[in-house]
Amino acid sequence: MGAAATGARLERMQASPQWSPTGGRGRGGFCPPLPREEPAFWPTSKAFLLGRSAHRTPAATPPTVPRRGHDFAAPPPDGLRVTWLGHATSLVEIEGRRVLFDPVLSERASPVSWAGPKRFFAPPLVVDEIPELDAVVLSHDHYDHLDHATIVALAARPDVPFIAPLGVGAHLEHWGVPAERIVELDWWEAHERAGLQVTATPGRHFSGRALTMSDRDQTLWAGWAVRGAKRAIFFSGDTAMFPGFVDIGMKLGPFDLAMIECGAYNANWRDMHIGPEQAVVASQLVHAGCLLPVHWGTFDLAFHGWTEPIERAVVAAAAAGVSLATPRPGQSVVPSAHVPTERWWPDVPWVPAHREPVVSSGLPSELVARIEALNRGVHDDSPAPRAAVPPRDAATT
Repeated sequence: MGAAATGARLERMQASPQWSPTGGRGRGGFCPPLPREEPAFWPTSKAFLLGRSAHRTPAATPPTVPRRGHDFAAPPPDGLRVTWLGHATSLVEIEGRRVLFDPVLSERASPVSWAGPKRFFAPPLVVDEIPELDAVVLSHDHYDHLDHATIVALAARPDVPFIAPLGVGAHLEHWGVPAERIVELDWWEAHERAGLQVTATPGRHFSGRALTMSDRDQTLWAGWAVRGAKRAIFFSGDTAMFPGFVDIGMKLGPFDLAMIECGAYNANWRDMHIGPEQAVVASQLVHAGCLLPVHWGTFDLAFHGWTEPIERAVVAAAAAGVSLATPRPGQSVVPSAHVPTERWWPDVPWVPAHREPVVSSGLPSELVARIEALNRGVHDDSPAPRAAVPPRDAATT
C-alpha cells in the first residue's frame, strides 16, 4: 500500500502552494485548483444500486495488438510515436527517447491479488518486453495508476528515473526504488531528462491508497507535458475540468498529441473525472493536434458501459472537429502519419451526453456554455445537427 512521507520530503510538501492545513479532510493535505464537491451519499448510492449499466464488462476479451520489445527498436521517423497499452498506461517515443506513463500491468488494480477491478485483457506488452526507458512518469498514487508489482519490476532496471508528483516518492522508496532515482515535482516545476523537458501540470483530482481514506490528499496528483526540440505531448493524468487547461496550453503548448482520460465518470464524480465531452474540450484548450482518449476499456471502475467513454468521445470529437485516435490496446499512434480510427469495440448499448451530461462545478460561464453546447451535439464555432455525427449514436439506449 506504500508509505507516508516523512522528514524533508514532508516539509517540502507542506511548503507547496498546493498544500493547505485544512486540506486532506481537515488533517492537512493537497487541494485541487477549484473546490471539489464531494459525491452526495444518497444519489451515489442510488446510482450504484439502480443506475449501473449491464455492459460494464466485455462479453468477450477485447482485441489487442500484442507487442514485443523489438517492435520499438527503430525510432519513429518523424520523432513521435505513442503506444496505448490500456487504461492510462502509455509508452511515448519522442525524439529518440522513451517515456512510460502510469505503468499498470498487474491483473488487478487493487492492493490485493484476489479482489478488486480485474483487467479485461492481458497486457499487450509485458514488463520483461518493455524496451529500454529514459523515464517512468507517474500521475498519482491511485491503484489504477501506481501499481506496486510493475514498479518493483521496473525498479530492478539500472538508472531508470521515476518522475512523480510531490509525496509519491515515499511509496517508491518504500518499494525499493533508490532515492537518487526519484524526482518529485510540484505543479509547473520542470525536470530536464535526456534532452526532454518534463513539466508537472495542475489537475483537479485527489489521491490516497488507504482503504479507510486516512491518507486522502496526502500526495499530489499531476498531469504532464513532455517537450523535445520539435515534438511535444500532454498527459492529463486523472482530472476533472478546470480553467487551468487554458494556462497549460498557453505556457506549454501546442502539443502534437494529448492523452486525456475519458472514462470512469459520473455526474456525482464531476469534480474528480472529466468525462468524454469535457476531454474533447480540454484537448482544444491545451492546443492538441490529436486527442488520444485513455483511462477506459481496461477496468470496471464506474457505472457506465465499458464502451460508452469511447462512443461518446467519437461523437463529441466529430461535433467539435477534433482529430481523435482510437487505437486497440497495444496499437501505436503516429500523429503526423498514422492515427487509428477503427471502431474495434463491439456495438453495445450506451447512454449519450444529452441524457447524462457531465459538467464539472465552479467553471466560468463561457466554459460551461461551450461544454453544454457540445453535450447537445453542437460545436460552438461550427454548429452541426446531431444527425451529422456518426450514425452509431442512433443505437444508444
